[in-house]
Amino acid sequence: MSKPPTAPSAAVVCTRTGFDWPDGTPVLDDFQFTVGPGRTGLIGLNGSGKSTLLKLIAGELTPTAGSIKVVGEVGYLPQHASLDTHLRVDEALGIAATRAALHAIENGDASEEHFTTVGDGWDVEERARATLDQLGLHALDLDRTIGEVSGGESVLLRLTALLLRRPDVLLLDEPTNNLDLPARRRLHDAVSAWSGVLLVVSHDRELLERVDRIADLRVTGGAARSARTESGGAAAKGGGGRRVGVHWYGGNFTAYEQALAVEQEAAERMVRAAGADVARQQRELADAQVKLARRVRYGDKMYARKREPKIVMNSRKQEAQVSAGKHRALHTERLQEARERLDEATEAVRDDDEIRIDLPYTAVPPGRTVLTLTGLSTRYGTRADLEVRGPERIALTGRNGSGKTTLLRTLAGELPPAAGTAEVHVPHRFLPQRLDEVLDHDLTVVENVARYAPDATNNRIRARLARFLFKGARADQQAGTLSGGERFRAALAALMLAEPAPQLLLLDEPTNNLDMSSVRRLVAALHSYEGALLVVSHDHRFLRELSLTRWLTVESGGLTVTDPL
Repeated sequence: MSKPPTAPSAAVVCTRTGFDWPDGTPVLDDFQFTVGPGRTGLIGLNGSGKSTLLKLIAGELTPTAGSIKVVGEVGYLPQHASLDTHLRVDEALGIAATRAALHAIENGDASEEHFTTVGDGWDVEERARATLDQLGLHALDLDRTIGEVSGGESVLLRLTALLLRRPDVLLLDEPTNNLDLPARRRLHDAVSAWSGVLLVVSHDRELLERVDRIADLRVTGGAARSARTESGGAAAKGGGGRRVGVHWYGGNFTAYEQALAVEQEAAERMVRAAGADVARQQRELADAQVKLARRVRYGDKMYARKREPKIVMNSRKQEAQVSAGKHRALHTERLQEARERLDEATEAVRDDDEIRIDLPYTAVPPGRTVLTLTGLSTRYGTRADLEVRGPERIALTGRNGSGKTTLLRTLAGELPPAAGTAEVHVPHRFLPQRLDEVLDHDLTVVENVARYAPDATNNRIRARLARFLFKGARADQQAGTLSGGERFRAALAALMLAEPAPQLLLLDEPTNNLDMSSVRRLVAALHSYEGALLVVSHDHRFLRELSLTRWLTVESGGLTVTDPL
Protein backbone atom coordinates (compact mmCIF):
# COMPACT_ATOMS: atom_id res chain seq x y z
CA MET A 1 0.00 0.00 0.00
CA SER A 2 1.36 3.40 -0.91
CA LYS A 3 2.05 5.64 2.03
CA PRO A 4 0.11 8.89 2.34
CA PRO A 5 1.87 12.23 1.88
CA THR A 6 1.31 13.11 5.52
CA ALA A 7 1.17 16.78 6.45
CA PRO A 8 4.30 17.55 8.52
CA SER A 9 2.22 18.60 11.51
CA ALA A 10 -0.78 16.26 11.04
CA ALA A 11 -2.47 15.90 14.42
CA VAL A 12 -5.71 15.80 16.37
CA VAL A 13 -6.07 18.10 19.38
CA CYS A 14 -9.10 18.11 21.69
CA THR A 15 -9.04 21.06 24.06
CA ARG A 16 -11.44 21.07 27.02
CA THR A 17 -13.91 19.31 24.73
CA GLY A 18 -17.44 18.66 25.91
CA PHE A 19 -20.26 16.78 24.26
CA ASP A 20 -23.83 16.20 25.44
CA TRP A 21 -26.58 14.35 23.64
CA PRO A 22 -29.68 16.39 22.74
CA ASP A 23 -31.48 15.18 25.89
CA GLY A 24 -28.73 16.73 28.02
CA THR A 25 -26.88 13.51 28.82
CA PRO A 26 -23.11 14.17 28.99
CA VAL A 27 -20.56 11.99 27.22
CA LEU A 28 -17.40 14.13 27.41
CA ASP A 29 -16.65 16.98 29.79
CA ASP A 30 -13.47 19.09 29.81
CA PHE A 31 -11.82 16.34 27.73
CA GLN A 32 -8.14 16.73 26.78
CA PHE A 33 -6.65 14.58 24.02
CA THR A 34 -3.77 15.00 21.57
CA VAL A 35 -2.50 12.47 19.04
CA GLY A 36 0.12 12.88 16.33
CA PRO A 37 1.74 10.70 13.64
CA GLY A 38 1.87 6.99 14.37
CA ARG A 39 -0.63 4.25 15.10
CA THR A 40 -2.76 4.74 18.21
CA GLY A 41 -5.11 2.09 19.57
CA LEU A 42 -8.12 3.62 21.34
CA ILE A 43 -9.61 1.23 23.89
CA GLY A 44 -11.97 1.43 26.85
CA LEU A 45 -15.04 -0.22 28.30
CA ASN A 46 -18.21 -0.12 26.20
CA GLY A 47 -19.88 3.20 26.88
CA SER A 48 -16.69 5.14 27.59
CA GLY A 49 -17.20 7.25 24.45
CA LYS A 50 -14.77 5.78 21.90
CA SER A 51 -17.10 5.83 18.88
CA THR A 52 -18.49 9.21 19.89
CA LEU A 53 -14.96 10.63 20.03
CA LEU A 54 -14.19 9.37 16.51
CA LYS A 55 -17.42 10.92 15.20
CA LEU A 56 -16.47 14.23 16.81
CA ILE A 57 -13.00 14.15 15.24
CA ALA A 58 -14.50 13.20 11.87
CA GLY A 59 -16.91 16.15 12.07
CA GLU A 60 -20.05 14.01 12.15
CA LEU A 61 -20.86 15.41 15.60
CA THR A 62 -20.24 18.92 16.94
CA PRO A 63 -18.76 19.54 20.41
CA THR A 64 -21.02 21.32 22.88
CA ALA A 65 -18.00 22.87 24.59
CA GLY A 66 -14.32 23.38 23.92
CA SER A 67 -12.80 22.60 20.54
CA ILE A 68 -11.40 19.87 18.31
CA LYS A 69 -8.68 20.84 15.88
CA VAL A 70 -7.57 18.48 13.11
CA VAL A 71 -4.51 19.32 11.04
CA GLY A 72 -4.73 17.54 7.70
CA GLU A 73 -7.45 15.71 5.77
CA VAL A 74 -9.51 13.16 7.70
CA GLY A 75 -10.63 9.72 6.51
CA TYR A 76 -13.22 7.92 8.66
CA LEU A 77 -14.44 4.31 8.60
CA PRO A 78 -17.45 3.92 10.92
CA GLN A 79 -18.50 0.72 12.66
CA HIS A 80 -21.50 0.06 10.45
CA ALA A 81 -20.22 0.60 6.92
CA SER A 82 -22.88 -0.17 4.32
CA LEU A 83 -22.95 0.51 0.60
CA ASP A 84 -25.68 1.08 -1.98
CA THR A 85 -25.69 -2.16 -3.96
CA HIS A 86 -26.74 -0.28 -7.12
CA LEU A 87 -23.46 1.66 -7.24
CA ARG A 88 -20.62 0.78 -9.55
CA VAL A 89 -17.38 -0.16 -7.83
CA ASP A 90 -15.64 3.04 -8.98
CA GLU A 91 -18.55 5.11 -7.58
CA ALA A 92 -18.24 3.36 -4.23
CA LEU A 93 -14.52 4.14 -4.28
CA GLY A 94 -15.16 7.80 -5.08
CA ILE A 95 -13.10 7.76 -8.29
CA ALA A 96 -15.87 7.64 -10.92
CA ALA A 97 -15.54 11.33 -11.91
CA THR A 98 -11.74 11.09 -12.14
CA ARG A 99 -11.97 7.96 -14.31
CA ALA A 100 -14.54 9.58 -16.60
CA ALA A 101 -12.29 12.62 -17.06
CA LEU A 102 -9.28 10.38 -17.72
CA HIS A 103 -11.13 8.41 -20.37
CA ALA A 104 -12.37 11.62 -21.99
CA ILE A 105 -8.80 12.94 -22.23
CA GLU A 106 -7.60 9.62 -23.62
CA ASN A 107 -10.32 9.87 -26.27
CA GLY A 108 -9.06 13.29 -27.37
CA ASP A 109 -11.22 15.68 -25.31
CA ALA A 110 -8.70 18.19 -23.94
CA SER A 111 -11.23 20.33 -22.05
CA GLU A 112 -9.72 22.16 -19.10
CA GLU A 113 -12.42 20.85 -16.77
CA HIS A 114 -11.24 17.28 -17.36
CA PHE A 115 -7.65 18.17 -16.41
CA THR A 116 -8.96 19.96 -13.32
CA THR A 117 -10.99 16.90 -12.35
CA VAL A 118 -8.02 14.57 -12.78
CA GLY A 119 -5.63 16.79 -10.82
CA ASP A 120 -2.74 14.54 -9.75
CA GLY A 121 -4.83 11.38 -10.02
CA TRP A 122 -3.43 10.11 -13.31
CA ASP A 123 -2.67 6.71 -11.77
CA VAL A 124 -5.97 6.38 -9.89
CA GLU A 125 -7.12 3.29 -11.81
CA GLU A 126 -3.85 1.46 -11.24
CA ARG A 127 -3.83 2.38 -7.57
CA ALA A 128 -7.49 1.34 -7.20
CA ARG A 129 -6.91 -2.09 -8.75
CA ALA A 130 -3.71 -2.59 -6.74
CA THR A 131 -5.47 -1.68 -3.48
CA LEU A 132 -8.44 -3.91 -4.27
CA ASP A 133 -6.03 -6.77 -4.98
CA GLN A 134 -4.12 -6.07 -1.79
CA LEU A 135 -7.33 -6.29 0.27
CA GLY A 136 -8.51 -9.46 -1.48
CA LEU A 137 -11.16 -7.83 -3.70
CA HIS A 138 -9.54 -8.64 -7.04
CA ALA A 139 -12.85 -10.06 -8.33
CA LEU A 140 -14.50 -6.62 -8.21
CA ASP A 141 -14.06 -4.89 -11.55
CA LEU A 142 -14.22 -1.10 -11.44
CA ASP A 143 -17.04 -0.99 -14.02
CA ARG A 144 -19.32 -3.59 -12.50
CA THR A 145 -22.19 -2.95 -10.12
CA ILE A 146 -21.43 -3.88 -6.53
CA GLY A 147 -24.51 -6.05 -6.14
CA GLU A 148 -24.98 -7.89 -2.88
CA VAL A 149 -21.68 -7.86 -1.01
CA SER A 150 -21.10 -9.34 2.42
CA GLY A 151 -20.56 -7.19 5.49
CA GLY A 152 -16.82 -7.88 5.35
CA GLU A 153 -16.56 -6.96 1.67
CA SER A 154 -18.45 -3.73 2.37
CA VAL A 155 -15.88 -2.81 5.06
CA LEU A 156 -12.98 -3.55 2.71
CA LEU A 157 -14.50 -1.47 -0.10
CA ARG A 158 -14.97 1.49 2.24
CA LEU A 159 -11.39 1.07 3.44
CA THR A 160 -10.14 0.93 -0.16
CA ALA A 161 -11.91 4.23 -0.86
CA LEU A 162 -10.16 5.79 2.14
CA LEU A 163 -6.73 4.50 1.18
CA LEU A 164 -7.13 5.90 -2.34
CA ARG A 165 -7.83 9.34 -0.86
CA ARG A 166 -4.60 9.13 1.15
CA PRO A 167 -5.86 11.16 4.14
CA ASP A 168 -3.44 12.60 6.67
CA VAL A 169 -5.56 11.35 9.59
CA LEU A 170 -7.22 7.92 9.36
CA LEU A 171 -9.96 6.98 11.84
CA LEU A 172 -11.05 3.31 12.02
CA ASP A 173 -13.91 2.15 14.25
CA GLU A 174 -13.89 -1.64 14.79
CA PRO A 175 -12.58 -2.24 11.23
CA THR A 176 -12.17 -6.01 11.58
CA ASN A 177 -15.83 -6.66 12.38
CA ASN A 178 -17.29 -9.14 9.87
CA LEU A 179 -13.90 -9.83 8.28
CA ASP A 180 -12.79 -13.40 7.74
CA LEU A 181 -9.28 -14.46 8.79
CA PRO A 182 -7.52 -13.72 5.44
CA ALA A 183 -9.24 -10.31 5.21
CA ARG A 184 -8.24 -9.50 8.80
CA ARG A 185 -4.65 -10.26 8.00
CA ARG A 186 -4.74 -7.98 4.96
CA LEU A 187 -6.19 -5.19 7.07
CA HIS A 188 -3.53 -5.82 9.72
CA ASP A 189 -0.88 -5.41 7.03
CA ALA A 190 -2.49 -2.17 5.82
CA VAL A 191 -2.45 -0.78 9.36
CA SER A 192 1.19 -1.84 9.86
CA ALA A 193 2.17 0.03 6.67
CA TRP A 194 0.34 3.26 7.56
CA SER A 195 2.69 6.17 8.19
CA GLY A 196 0.24 8.98 8.89
CA VAL A 197 -1.90 9.64 11.94
CA LEU A 198 -3.96 6.52 12.65
CA LEU A 199 -6.52 6.25 15.44
CA VAL A 200 -8.20 2.84 15.63
CA VAL A 201 -10.94 1.60 17.97
CA SER A 202 -10.83 -2.18 18.12
CA HIS A 203 -11.27 -5.26 20.28
CA ASP A 204 -9.09 -7.25 17.86
CA ARG A 205 -6.00 -8.07 19.88
CA GLU A 206 -3.91 -8.99 16.82
CA LEU A 207 -4.66 -5.58 15.32
CA LEU A 208 -3.78 -3.81 18.57
CA GLU A 209 -0.44 -5.63 18.60
CA ARG A 210 0.47 -3.47 15.57
CA VAL A 211 -0.02 -0.05 17.16
CA ASP A 212 2.65 2.22 18.61
CA ARG A 213 0.71 3.33 21.67
CA ILE A 214 -2.53 2.64 23.55
CA ALA A 215 -4.97 5.34 24.69
CA ASP A 216 -7.28 3.90 27.35
CA LEU A 217 -10.50 5.91 27.87
CA ARG A 218 -11.70 5.57 31.45
CA VAL A 219 -14.88 6.85 33.03
CA THR A 220 -14.51 8.29 36.53
CA GLY A 221 -16.97 9.83 38.95
CA GLY A 222 -20.45 8.73 39.98
CA ALA A 223 -21.33 7.37 36.57
CA ALA A 224 -18.30 5.13 36.27
CA ARG A 225 -20.08 2.17 37.80
CA SER A 226 -23.60 3.01 36.63
CA ALA A 227 -25.18 3.51 33.25
CA ARG A 228 -22.72 4.19 30.42
CA THR A 229 -23.59 6.74 27.77
CA GLU A 230 -21.78 6.15 24.50
CA SER A 231 -24.83 5.73 22.30
CA GLY A 232 -27.07 8.50 23.47
CA GLY A 233 -28.23 8.41 27.07
CA ALA A 234 -27.76 7.48 30.69
CA ALA A 235 -29.91 6.47 33.60
CA ALA A 236 -29.68 9.87 35.19
CA LYS A 237 -29.31 13.25 33.57
CA GLY A 238 -26.18 15.11 34.51
CA GLY A 239 -24.03 11.99 34.58
CA GLY A 240 -23.55 11.90 38.36
CA GLY A 241 -20.10 13.50 38.07
CA ARG A 242 -19.11 11.41 35.05
CA ARG A 243 -15.72 12.33 33.62
CA VAL A 244 -13.76 10.63 30.87
CA GLY A 245 -9.98 10.71 30.99
CA VAL A 246 -7.19 9.22 28.88
CA HIS A 247 -4.45 6.97 30.23
CA TRP A 248 -1.53 6.60 27.81
CA TYR A 249 0.65 3.52 27.42
CA GLY A 250 3.63 3.22 25.09
CA GLY A 251 3.86 0.12 22.94
CA ASN A 252 1.34 -2.45 21.72
CA PHE A 253 -1.45 -4.27 23.52
CA THR A 254 0.85 -6.78 25.21
CA ALA A 255 2.88 -3.92 26.72
CA TYR A 256 -0.39 -2.28 27.80
CA GLU A 257 -1.57 -5.44 29.57
CA GLN A 258 1.72 -5.75 31.42
CA ALA A 259 1.62 -2.12 32.57
CA LEU A 260 -2.04 -2.41 33.52
CA ALA A 261 -1.38 -5.51 35.64
CA VAL A 262 1.22 -3.58 37.63
CA GLU A 263 -1.20 -0.66 38.03
CA GLN A 264 -4.05 -2.88 39.18
CA GLU A 265 -1.88 -4.66 41.73
CA ALA A 266 -0.89 -1.27 43.17
CA ALA A 267 -4.52 -0.08 43.08
CA GLU A 268 -5.71 -3.15 44.98
CA ARG A 269 -3.01 -2.57 47.63
CA MET A 270 -4.26 1.02 47.95
CA VAL A 271 -7.84 -0.21 48.39
CA ARG A 272 -6.78 -2.56 51.19
CA ALA A 273 -4.76 0.20 52.91
CA ALA A 274 -7.55 2.75 52.52
CA GLY A 275 -10.11 0.26 53.83
CA ALA A 276 -7.97 -0.42 56.88
CA ASP A 277 -7.63 3.35 57.45
CA VAL A 278 -11.42 3.79 57.32
CA ALA A 279 -11.88 1.01 59.88
CA ARG A 280 -9.24 2.59 62.15
CA GLN A 281 -10.86 6.03 61.91
CA GLN A 282 -14.26 4.51 62.70
CA ARG A 283 -12.84 2.86 65.82
CA GLU A 284 -11.13 6.08 66.93
CA LEU A 285 -14.33 8.05 66.41
CA ALA A 286 -16.31 5.50 68.42
CA ASP A 287 -13.68 5.52 71.22
CA ALA A 288 -13.69 9.33 71.28
CA GLN A 289 -17.47 9.42 71.54
CA VAL A 290 -17.39 6.95 74.45
CA LYS A 291 -14.78 9.06 76.30
CA LEU A 292 -16.70 12.25 75.69
CA ALA A 293 -19.90 10.65 76.94
CA ARG A 294 -18.10 9.64 80.15
CA ARG A 295 -16.83 13.19 80.66
CA VAL A 296 -20.33 14.59 80.17
CA ARG A 297 -21.78 12.13 82.71
CA TYR A 298 -19.01 13.01 85.20
CA GLY A 299 -19.64 16.74 84.73
CA ASP A 300 -23.38 16.28 85.20
CA LYS A 301 -22.71 14.30 88.38
CA MET A 302 -20.43 17.03 89.77
CA TYR A 303 -23.02 19.67 88.88
CA ALA A 304 -25.74 17.71 90.63
CA ARG A 305 -23.63 17.41 93.81
CA LYS A 306 -22.75 21.14 93.67
CA ARG A 307 -19.21 20.57 94.97
CA GLU A 308 -17.91 23.68 93.20
CA PRO A 309 -19.35 27.18 92.72
CA LYS A 310 -22.12 27.28 90.12
CA ILE A 311 -20.27 29.75 87.89
CA VAL A 312 -17.18 27.50 87.82
CA MET A 313 -19.24 24.40 87.02
CA ASN A 314 -21.11 26.19 84.21
CA SER A 315 -17.85 27.40 82.75
CA ARG A 316 -16.36 23.91 82.85
CA LYS A 317 -19.49 22.41 81.33
CA GLN A 318 -19.41 24.92 78.49
CA GLU A 319 -15.69 24.28 77.88
CA ALA A 320 -16.30 20.54 77.90
CA GLN A 321 -19.12 20.89 75.35
CA VAL A 322 -16.93 23.03 73.07
CA SER A 323 -14.03 20.62 73.44
CA ALA A 324 -16.31 17.66 72.80
CA GLY A 325 -17.67 19.30 69.66
CA LYS A 326 -14.19 20.03 68.31
CA HIS A 327 -13.00 16.52 69.13
CA ARG A 328 -16.02 14.92 67.44
CA ALA A 329 -15.65 17.18 64.39
CA LEU A 330 -11.93 16.31 64.10
CA HIS A 331 -12.55 12.56 64.14
CA THR A 332 -15.55 12.88 61.80
CA GLU A 333 -13.41 14.87 59.35
CA ARG A 334 -10.65 12.28 59.52
CA LEU A 335 -13.20 9.51 58.86
CA GLN A 336 -14.62 11.40 55.89
CA GLU A 337 -11.14 11.93 54.45
CA ALA A 338 -10.39 8.22 54.87
CA ARG A 339 -13.61 7.32 53.09
CA GLU A 340 -12.74 9.67 50.22
CA ARG A 341 -9.33 8.02 49.90
CA LEU A 342 -11.05 4.64 49.80
CA ASP A 343 -13.43 5.87 47.07
CA GLU A 344 -10.50 7.15 45.03
CA ALA A 345 -8.59 3.91 45.45
CA THR A 346 -11.66 1.85 44.57
CA GLU A 347 -12.20 3.98 41.45
CA ALA A 348 -8.76 2.97 40.18
CA VAL A 349 -9.66 -0.73 40.26
CA ARG A 350 -11.36 -1.77 37.04
CA ASP A 351 -14.91 -3.10 37.22
CA ASP A 352 -14.91 -6.54 35.58
CA ASP A 353 -18.17 -7.97 36.89
CA GLU A 354 -19.13 -11.15 35.07
CA ILE A 355 -22.43 -12.17 33.58
CA ARG A 356 -23.80 -15.17 35.48
CA ILE A 357 -26.06 -17.65 33.71
CA ASP A 358 -27.38 -20.56 35.75
CA LEU A 359 -30.65 -21.39 34.01
CA PRO A 360 -31.41 -25.09 34.63
CA TYR A 361 -34.04 -25.31 31.88
CA THR A 362 -31.41 -24.62 29.18
CA ALA A 363 -29.58 -27.88 29.91
CA VAL A 364 -29.64 -30.54 27.19
CA PRO A 365 -29.10 -34.26 28.00
CA PRO A 366 -26.13 -35.76 26.10
CA GLY A 367 -28.26 -38.12 24.00
CA ARG A 368 -30.99 -35.73 22.90
CA THR A 369 -31.16 -34.80 19.22
CA VAL A 370 -31.04 -31.01 18.98
CA LEU A 371 -30.76 -30.32 15.25
CA THR A 372 -31.10 -32.36 12.06
CA LEU A 373 -30.20 -31.11 8.57
CA THR A 374 -31.16 -33.50 5.77
CA GLY A 375 -30.17 -32.66 2.22
CA LEU A 376 -30.40 -28.99 3.13
CA SER A 377 -29.63 -26.39 0.49
CA THR A 378 -29.91 -22.69 1.34
CA ARG A 379 -31.03 -19.96 -1.02
CA TYR A 380 -27.36 -19.10 -1.72
CA GLY A 381 -26.32 -22.67 -2.45
CA THR A 382 -24.85 -23.93 0.80
CA ARG A 383 -25.54 -27.67 1.16
CA ALA A 384 -25.50 -29.47 4.49
CA ASP A 385 -26.27 -32.78 6.17
CA LEU A 386 -25.72 -32.50 9.89
CA GLU A 387 -26.94 -33.93 13.19
CA VAL A 388 -26.33 -32.21 16.51
CA ARG A 389 -26.84 -34.18 19.74
CA GLY A 390 -26.72 -33.01 23.32
CA PRO A 391 -24.96 -29.84 24.45
CA GLU A 392 -22.58 -29.69 21.48
CA ARG A 393 -20.70 -26.47 20.87
CA ILE A 394 -19.98 -25.90 17.17
CA ALA A 395 -18.13 -23.12 15.36
CA LEU A 396 -19.12 -22.17 11.81
CA THR A 397 -16.27 -20.46 9.98
CA GLY A 398 -15.63 -19.50 6.36
CA ARG A 399 -14.72 -16.70 3.99
CA ASN A 400 -16.78 -13.52 3.68
CA GLY A 401 -19.78 -14.16 1.46
CA SER A 402 -19.62 -17.97 1.86
CA GLY A 403 -23.17 -18.11 3.25
CA LYS A 404 -22.69 -18.53 7.02
CA THR A 405 -25.31 -15.97 8.04
CA THR A 406 -27.77 -17.33 5.45
CA LEU A 407 -27.31 -20.82 6.90
CA LEU A 408 -27.97 -19.57 10.46
CA ARG A 409 -31.10 -17.70 9.38
CA THR A 410 -32.32 -20.83 7.62
CA LEU A 411 -31.79 -22.88 10.79
CA ALA A 412 -33.60 -20.20 12.81
CA GLY A 413 -36.60 -20.47 10.48
CA GLU A 414 -36.24 -16.94 9.12
CA LEU A 415 -35.44 -18.14 5.59
CA PRO A 416 -36.99 -21.15 3.84
CA PRO A 417 -34.64 -23.86 2.55
CA ALA A 418 -34.15 -24.03 -1.20
CA ALA A 419 -34.22 -27.82 -0.80
CA GLY A 420 -34.14 -30.43 1.96
CA THR A 421 -35.12 -29.88 5.57
CA ALA A 422 -33.80 -28.19 8.69
CA GLU A 423 -35.42 -29.50 11.88
CA VAL A 424 -34.72 -27.97 15.29
CA HIS A 425 -36.01 -30.31 18.00
CA VAL A 426 -35.59 -28.06 21.06
CA PRO A 427 -36.49 -24.46 21.95
CA HIS A 428 -33.97 -22.19 20.25
CA ARG A 429 -33.06 -18.52 19.84
CA PHE A 430 -31.09 -16.63 17.21
CA LEU A 431 -28.90 -13.64 18.03
CA PRO A 432 -28.23 -11.78 14.74
CA GLN A 433 -25.52 -9.26 13.96
CA ARG A 434 -28.09 -6.46 13.92
CA LEU A 435 -29.30 -6.20 17.50
CA ASP A 436 -32.26 -4.01 16.56
CA GLU A 437 -33.85 -7.20 15.23
CA VAL A 438 -34.04 -8.32 18.86
CA LEU A 439 -34.48 -5.06 20.78
CA ASP A 440 -37.11 -2.35 20.50
CA HIS A 441 -35.11 0.85 21.05
CA ASP A 442 -38.14 2.68 22.49
CA LEU A 443 -38.63 0.13 25.27
CA THR A 444 -36.62 -0.28 28.45
CA VAL A 445 -34.39 -3.29 29.09
CA VAL A 446 -37.06 -4.78 31.38
CA GLU A 447 -39.79 -4.24 28.79
CA ASN A 448 -37.68 -5.83 26.05
CA VAL A 449 -37.13 -8.97 28.13
CA ALA A 450 -40.85 -9.07 28.98
CA ARG A 451 -41.63 -9.36 25.25
CA TYR A 452 -39.88 -12.74 25.21
CA ALA A 453 -41.21 -13.89 28.60
CA PRO A 454 -44.75 -12.43 28.78
CA ASP A 455 -45.80 -14.63 31.72
CA ALA A 456 -42.85 -13.70 33.93
CA THR A 457 -43.45 -11.19 36.74
CA ASN A 458 -41.62 -7.87 36.80
CA ASN A 459 -39.73 -8.88 39.94
CA ARG A 460 -38.67 -12.17 38.37
CA ILE A 461 -37.36 -10.40 35.27
CA ARG A 462 -35.47 -7.85 37.34
CA ALA A 463 -33.90 -10.54 39.51
CA ARG A 464 -32.66 -12.36 36.42
CA LEU A 465 -31.51 -9.17 34.69
CA ALA A 466 -29.22 -8.49 37.65
CA ARG A 467 -27.23 -11.55 36.51
CA PHE A 468 -26.65 -9.73 33.23
CA LEU A 469 -25.39 -6.64 35.15
CA PHE A 470 -28.61 -4.64 34.72
CA LYS A 471 -29.38 -3.69 38.31
CA GLY A 472 -31.80 -1.13 39.66
CA ALA A 473 -32.18 1.93 37.46
CA ARG A 474 -29.95 0.41 34.78
CA ALA A 475 -32.73 -2.04 33.93
CA ASP A 476 -35.06 0.92 33.27
CA GLN A 477 -32.91 2.49 30.56
CA GLN A 478 -34.32 2.63 27.06
CA ALA A 479 -32.54 0.20 24.75
CA GLY A 480 -31.82 3.03 22.31
CA THR A 481 -29.71 4.84 24.92
CA LEU A 482 -27.39 1.91 25.63
CA SER A 483 -23.82 1.59 24.42
CA GLY A 484 -22.88 -1.16 21.97
CA GLY A 485 -21.78 -3.58 24.68
CA GLU A 486 -24.83 -2.85 26.82
CA ARG A 487 -27.15 -3.42 23.86
CA PHE A 488 -25.50 -6.77 23.28
CA ARG A 489 -25.97 -7.76 26.94
CA ALA A 490 -29.61 -6.65 26.79
CA ALA A 491 -30.22 -8.65 23.61
CA LEU A 492 -28.48 -11.72 25.09
CA ALA A 493 -30.57 -11.36 28.25
CA ALA A 494 -33.80 -11.12 26.24
CA LEU A 495 -33.01 -14.37 24.42
CA MET A 496 -31.57 -16.28 27.36
CA LEU A 497 -34.43 -15.32 29.69
CA ALA A 498 -37.07 -16.13 27.09
CA GLU A 499 -39.74 -18.68 27.89
CA PRO A 500 -39.43 -21.50 27.03
CA ALA A 501 -35.73 -21.37 27.85
CA PRO A 502 -33.53 -21.85 24.76
CA GLN A 503 -31.68 -25.16 24.59
CA LEU A 504 -29.97 -24.14 21.33
CA LEU A 505 -28.34 -20.76 20.76
CA LEU A 506 -27.49 -19.56 17.25
CA LEU A 507 -25.03 -16.65 17.44
CA ASP A 508 -23.90 -14.57 14.44
CA GLU A 509 -20.66 -12.64 15.06
CA PRO A 510 -21.43 -12.03 18.75
CA THR A 511 -18.16 -10.22 19.53
CA ASN A 512 -18.72 -7.40 17.03
CA ASN A 513 -18.51 -4.02 18.78
CA LEU A 514 -17.62 -5.56 22.15
CA ASP A 515 -14.65 -4.31 24.13
CA MET A 516 -12.15 -6.76 25.62
CA SER A 517 -13.89 -6.82 28.99
CA SER A 518 -17.27 -7.54 27.37
CA VAL A 519 -15.77 -10.38 25.31
CA ARG A 520 -14.42 -11.92 28.53
CA ARG A 521 -17.88 -11.58 30.07
CA LEU A 522 -19.46 -13.25 27.04
CA VAL A 523 -16.99 -16.15 27.17
CA ALA A 524 -17.76 -16.65 30.88
CA ALA A 525 -21.49 -16.51 30.19
CA LEU A 526 -21.31 -19.07 27.39
CA HIS A 527 -19.17 -21.36 29.54
CA SER A 528 -21.97 -21.45 32.12
CA TYR A 529 -24.66 -22.01 29.45
CA GLU A 530 -25.66 -25.70 29.43
CA GLY A 531 -27.45 -25.87 26.09
CA ALA A 532 -26.18 -26.48 22.56
CA LEU A 533 -24.32 -23.72 20.76
CA LEU A 534 -23.79 -22.91 17.09
CA VAL A 535 -21.70 -19.76 16.62
CA VAL A 536 -20.46 -17.90 13.55
CA SER A 537 -17.40 -15.76 14.21
CA HIS A 538 -14.24 -14.54 12.53
CA ASP A 539 -12.70 -13.95 15.97
CA HIS A 540 -10.69 -17.15 16.30
CA ARG A 541 -9.24 -16.15 19.66
CA PHE A 542 -12.81 -15.92 21.00
CA LEU A 543 -13.77 -19.27 19.43
CA ARG A 544 -10.75 -21.03 20.92
CA GLU A 545 -11.90 -19.99 24.40
CA LEU A 546 -15.37 -21.56 24.08
CA SER A 547 -14.37 -25.24 24.55
CA LEU A 548 -15.91 -26.13 21.19
CA THR A 549 -16.62 -29.73 20.28
CA ARG A 550 -16.59 -29.26 16.47
CA TRP A 551 -15.27 -26.74 13.96
CA LEU A 552 -17.10 -26.62 10.62
CA THR A 553 -16.14 -24.50 7.63
CA VAL A 554 -18.60 -23.32 4.99
CA GLU A 555 -16.80 -23.65 1.67
CA SER A 556 -17.42 -24.82 -1.88
CA GLY A 557 -21.13 -24.86 -1.17
CA GLY A 558 -20.90 -27.36 1.70
CA LEU A 559 -19.78 -28.00 5.28
CA THR A 560 -16.39 -29.52 6.02
CA VAL A 561 -14.85 -30.48 9.35
CA THR A 562 -11.76 -28.39 10.13
CA ASP A 563 -9.15 -28.20 12.84
CA PRO A 564 -9.21 -25.22 15.20
CA LEU A 565 -7.09 -22.33 13.89
